[in-house]
Amino acid sequence: METLLQRFLSAIVATEKYFAHAKNLIDVRVDSSQISNDRKGCETTIPKRKDTEMIINGAVGVVTGAASGIGRALSEELAKRGAKALALVDHSEAVSGIADEVNAKVGAKVATGYSGDVTDAGFRGKLFAELHERHGMVNICVPAAGVTRDGLAVKVDKETDKVMVYPQELFRKVMEVNLVAPVYWAMEMVAGIAEERRRKGLKRWDPAEPLQGAVIFIGSVSSLGNKGQIAYAATKAGLEGAAATLMMEAIYHGVRCGIIHPGYTDTPMVRALGEDYIRDRIIPLTQLRRLIKPEEIADAICFMIQNAAVSGSLWADAGFHPNA
Repeated sequence: METLLQRFLSAIVATEKYFAHAKNLIDVRVDSSQISNDRKGCETTIPKRKDTEMIINGAVGVVTGAASGIGRALSEELAKRGAKALALVDHSEAVSGIADEVNAKVGAKVATGYSGDVTDAGFRGKLFAELHERHGMVNICVPAAGVTRDGLAVKVDKETDKVMVYPQELFRKVMEVNLVAPVYWAMEMVAGIAEERRRKGLKRWDPAEPLQGAVIFIGSVSSLGNKGQIAYAATKAGLEGAAATLMMEAIYHGVRCGIIHPGYTDTPMVRALGEDYIRDRIIPLTQLRRLIKPEEIADAICFMIQNAAVSGSLWADAGFHPNA
């Protein structure tokens, strides 16, 4: 039988063999790592692309309604994020000054102001052609121009006791600016991308390619219905259907489409409602107890542009819950 001393000596020998084997493994791993490092200079590096993003840096964009409110804030944000060229569009001639301010903030000639009627097809086509000639393919479009012509659908005049229906000409005006124009500005961009791809011999967009463009419509919490806004609410609800349909079609050309529904934002349009109305009828119904900042909506739009997983609708309503 083994003595206690023999067992002790056997254990020491086994331990020495174990550590010797472990050292050999470590040496092999170090050598393999060194070989790998030595070969790195000879290997071809394949650049990785972020397929989940539509890159704003270097993009060419169009923003309508850019002289104030959300459109102005978005123009500044896109410029800060490195957009190569921006067309700032508005009916007001002040948009040229806004473009100068944007350029001054980023220290580069990025934005150009275009004053005109967003419902004018000739104006729209000329602008896109000029942008393409100067800067290349337009790949961001945010048609933010909008108007309100508030009034009850049917009301009784208190003085004459006469029943009055919301004027059809006003409804058509709001429809042209808020629904028809945004859709056609978006389609103009998609058409330009489709033409560029055909010129290059490309057909259906493939997920292995970079995304080609993004359209973000400006909806509203009023799209769910809002007393006194029969025309405005109808147009914003209509944009929901337009965005969903265009997303299904435009992705063929590599273009994503979405819609953001802002709550009451601190813009000239909202301020026109009057301070009393804002204080008594809006602020109490928001969880933040304040108006949304245009810069907050601009940041949310950039998030929608960049993240390919974000499709459909995004509600940026500050917890607004209107009374029944």
